[in-house]
Amino acid sequence: MTRTLRSFAHSVCSIHIHLVFITKYRHSVLDEQMESDIIQICRSICEKNRSYLIEAKADLTTKDHIHLLIDMAPDVSISKLANTMKTVSSREIRKRYTEKLKPYYWKPVFWKRGYCVVSGGGGTLDVIKSYIESQGKDD
Repeated sequence: MTRTLRSFAHSVCSIHIHLVFITKYRHSVLDEQMESDIIQICRSICEKNRSYLIEAKADLTTKDHIHLLIDMAPDVSISKLANTMKTVSSREIRKRYTEKLKPYYWKPVFWKRGYCVVSGGGGTLDVIKSYIESQGKDD
């Protein structure tokens, strides 16, 4: 994947994050249709926050978590975006799949409380450190 810089009013950036959401109690409830619905919901939320959902895939072997790769706008809070996606997708999935989820969730929950987020930089930390250290030196 090539890295492209996005222009905003007073900045140019490329901010990519890898998010992972896990189902509450790690129940194996995700299927292809649910995955598709979650992706659609998350894509819509990203667009409303001037961000892009680049890739998303649930682990349909364990059926208990989903990975999201997002290109973010510089003024968007990671925690706000993640919590909005979790809240809205949880509400919608519970509404759409009430009968399927009834044996697993008796409270209004779907996702585990936390989430995993990893920055998706273009180079390793050693490469970036070396690049910064080499600034001002002749090539």
